[in-house]
Amino acid sequence: MRLNDLKPADGARTERTRVGRGIGSGLGKTAGRGHKGSFARKGGGKIKAGFEGGQTPMQRRLPKIGFRSKMARDTAEVLSYQLDKLDAGDVDFAALRAANLVPSRA
Repeated sequence: MRLNDLKPADGARTERTRVGRGIGSGLGKTAGRGHKGSFARKGGGKIKAGFEGGQTPMQRRLPKIGFRSKMARDTAEVLSYQLDKLDAGDVDFAALRAANLVPSRA
């Protein structure tokens, strides 16, 4: 057996179906696209995300909620039982950070 003797197993590779090549082929004329409609047109079927066919889309039906202030300061929650892990002394951000009680982004 040589490399040039190798070939794929029977049925492993099928030829590409050529559509639009006459009505005798079974896939002529409309070439499997059906009649009319956006999917029958060239470039058809490319609709933007969120488009619901003329119905008011979900993102416009729901109310706008929430607000994130640019002036707000980041805060972190520290529970009283977690403070017991700290050594006696001043409790400041550096001490809380050293004890891994506060995330670095807070």
